[in-house]
Amino acid sequence: MSRLDDVRAAMGRAGVDALWVSAPANVRALTGFSSGADGKVLVLAGEATLYTDARYTVQAREESSVPQHIARPPETYEHAAERVRGLRVGFEAEHLTVAGLEDLRAHWDAALVPTRGLVEALRRVKTAQEVAAIREAQALADRVFGEVRPLIRAGVREIDVALALELGLRRAGAEVGFDVIVASGPRGAMPHGVASERVIEDGDLVTVDFGARLRGYHSDMTRTVAVGTPSEEMRRVYNAVLEAEEAAVAAVRPGVTGGELDALARGILERHGLGEAFAHSLGHGVGLNVHEGPGLRKGSEDVLEPGMVVTIEPGAYLPGVGGVRIEDLVLVTEGGHEVLSRTPKENV
Repeated sequence: MSRLDDVRAAMGRAGVDALWVSAPANVRALTGFSSGADGKVLVLAGEATLYTDARYTVQAREESSVPQHIARPPETYEHAAERVRGLRVGFEAEHLTVAGLEDLRAHWDAALVPTRGLVEALRRVKTAQEVAAIREAQALADRVFGEVRPLIRAGVREIDVALALELGLRRAGAEVGFDVIVASGPRGAMPHGVASERVIEDGDLVTVDFGARLRGYHSDMTRTVAVGTPSEEMRRVYNAVLEAEEAAVAAVRPGVTGGELDALARGILERHGLGEAFAHSLGHGVGLNVHEGPGLRKGSEDVLEPGMVVTIEPGAYLPGVGGVRIEDLVLVTEGGHEVLSRTPKENV
């Protein structure tokens, strides 16, 4: 079955006859159109249409796997109105704005039904082509990190490391997937400590979290590296996080839940007295969005399936002292898993 066929089956389960798709990543997933922020998709039982404007006439024709209608609102809504009259039309409640919903109500003689996560649930399991794109993005990021690693030394600003990573990704033909995190010394206690002008010092641990976006698909990896000789306490924290990370990666396989993996890693950190220092979930899915399902967090009942790509990224953060996070990108396979991130984890 194609992804559109899967969407139609999901529409049936949701009790809707049509679906108005407005989330950019979902637009791209269903059509291949790479400017999803400027597109919408109407999915019906027997057809699908991509709506975008004249700036994208050529691009939409080249990229979209479904027919296109080139127009701006309100003509967009008027064109779709003929197709949805009298139908129950699902809309993406987490993405459609209030103004957008009011526009649909003004132009359509249809019952508008909110839906949540209908397309996102289908996107959790990647196609072979999607896995190949993510694999290539991660290989590119590994290569760039290897090139930049010698720059991470005392006397260098965090922002200079981030800029080198961003430039490396661009030169390699990728986009920067998200704001690069470079957090050194005490700033390592901030899980989302984007690069600052702080100068890296001897004895610092430096956490680097970055990813490439290639043909729309993301990679995501974190490494914490030592500059000089860190304190005994931070070495202890590093090795505890590494133990938790490696145990959770080893446990990735079909049938395990995100909550079970989170509990495994969290339990190890708790035994090291770092349970409260683990301030976020264990991981998440990666694809057209850098954060998507499944969720690997406390209590998550999301079940891993072959074809899912997830992160495993435990961390421990000590305010005023520093922090450690180690993250791998992992493909769930029929027989277990494959680690896509190949950058070595350093001994500290």
